[in-house]
Amino acid sequence: MVLAHRAAYELERGSIPEGADLDHLCRIRSCVNPWHLEPVSERENALRGNGPTGINARKTSCPSGHPYDVELTEADGGRHRRCLRCYRATGRARQARYRNRRKNDGD
Repeated sequence: MVLAHRAAYELERGSIPEGADLDHLCRIRSCVNPWHLEPVSERENALRGNGPTGINARKTSCPSGHPYDVELTEADGGRHRRCLRCYRATGRARQARYRNRRKNDGD
């Protein structure tokens, strides 16, 4: 059993390279037009898509608007990234709350 879009591609354009996925360039998953399909790696297909992986990969700044750059962006093994400006600011605010609490408890 073969999916319709894969069969159409192979009939019209030739074999699909080993390990490749067919990316729907038209973004219509039910489309079987072989000229709307491109063989790419699974990773490339996910990054091009409109799912969470693709959407997050295309983000260029954190929710606060700081740009994701090499110096001030940290990745935890490639799955998540965080803005070090925001992370450090949150840590400073947490420390200040802790100090104020300790100071007020001592009064």
